[in-house]
Parts: sequence; structure tokens; C-alpha cells
Amino acid sequence: MSEAADVPTESGAEAAAEGGSEPPLVVRDLRKTFGGITAVDGASFSVEAGSLTGLIGPNGAGKSTTFNLITGVHKPTGGTVRFRGEDITGMSTPRIANRGLVRTFQIARELEEMTVLENMMLAPKGQIGERFWYSVLPGLRGRVIEQEEELRERAWRQLEFFEIDHLAEEYAGNLSGGQRKLLEMARALLTDPELVLLDEPLAGVNPTLEEKLLDRIHELREQGNTFLLVEHDMDVIMENCERVIVMHQGQVLAEGAPAEITGDERVVEAYLGGDV
Repeated sequence: MSEAADVPTESGAEAAAEGGSEPPLVVRDLRKTFGGITAVDGASFSVEAGSLTGLIGPNGAGKSTTFNLITGVHKPTGGTVRFRGEDITGMSTPRIANRGLVRTFQIARELEEMTVLENMMLAPKGQIGERFWYSVLPGLRGRVIEQEEELRERAWRQLEFFEIDHLAEEYAGNLSGGQRKLLEMARALLTDPELVLLDEPLAGVNPTLEEKLLDRIHELREQGNTFLLVEHDMDVIMENCERVIVMHQGQVLAEGAPAEITGDERVVEAYLGGDV
């Protein structure tokens, strides 16, 4: 990466540096080109610990690509991503997840031919049953069984928290869109993440499940989790996020509290079509 990428731009990242305590997630001058198309063009922002931060922008603004760059789905063309003080730029998705940064997807990615509980059991990291010798040696198999029982209990508690424990033995492919969203978030949180990136978690969710999902997000925030949320429903963003980041044409156009964002003429013009 270039030296210029290490210089904070005028954003939340710079404010964090001046304060002496770096937020969990700091993105600086992030760039991504696909052929001759620039999808992300020097985006810089940070996400504070324990916050629910919204990431908004019109279609094609670069939000999902930014998520992919942060979580290792794509490698950046330039810039840096720091998580908990560590440079994770270009790391693989599993390595990033093992450090406590996970994401959900706009279209849920469950294994449809496995049950809800089986999908959950795949999530936790560090399962010793995945190691060959632990699976075949009699003296070690007891530890595998013990860990599996502990993981199963944790999975049940998570399903109960999201109120989908009654679907534990149902095949994931039979779930509704809203139920899949709940399962995906439950599965992500079973990895004990510090930061969760939510890519349109409410898309296709009915109002009842939407309210339930938002309630769960706020409960988890109170327990110490941090969330970065991409969502097209402006009411959801403005009513639930204490800070909003606005992207436009691959760049960060504005940052601030919801009231500041809705009063920003640049945002009104670029994102809200000139009419709040």
C-alpha cells in the first residue's frame, strides 16, 4: 500500500486518532477498481465501539463493495482497513472472522439441505472435531463430544434469543425470507464477534419480524456488540442509528448524527433527490 494510504483523511478516522483511542474499525482511503470501473474511490470512516452506525447511499454508491473489502471478499486496490488496531487489509474472510469481525449478506446464504440447528453448529470457530486425530483417537474423542454438547447448548440459546428455536429441526431451505435473516444473524453471532456488518438485514422482512430483529440488535448493542448497518429504509436508519455515513459515487459524502445528515444539502441532492 502507498504511504498516502496511511494518512488519515478529514473524517471520523482523523478524529479518532486525535482522541488517542482508535475505534474498532478504521477505514482509510479505501479504493477498488474492477477493470475501468471505480467502485470505491478513497472512502474513509470509522465505527465506534458499541455503536449502531448506518451506511447509506443510492444504488451503486459502493456500500456492498465496501463491505466486501472490509471482510476480505475482495482485495482493495488501495487504502487500509484496521480492526482493533490491526491492519487486516486483504486478509482472507476466515482470518478476519476469527478476529471478531463478521458480516451478513443481503441474500441469506444458509445451507438449504441442512436443518436450522445444523447450520448453527457450523458457525463456531476452533472446533476440535475438525481435527483428524481428535476424531479418531479414543482418548481424544471424549473432548470432541464434550465440545459438541457445549456448542449445541449455545446454538439453542441463540435460537431461543431470536425466537426461532421452534424451527431448529426444519430444513433451512423451507424457511421464509424473514426467518432466514434471523437465522443468518443468529449464526453470525454464535462466533462471538465484536463487530457485525449487516447488509440490508430487513430486506424482504415483514413488519413483525423487522421489529423483532431491530429489538435484538439493540439488545445485543447493550451487551457490547458493535454494528455497521446498510439499509435502504431511511426511517429505520434515522430512528435507530446514532451516527450515519453517506456514500456517493464510491466516496464518503457526509458523516454525522441523523439530524445533521437530513439537513445536509449535499445528501439531500445526491441521495434524497432534493426532497426530504
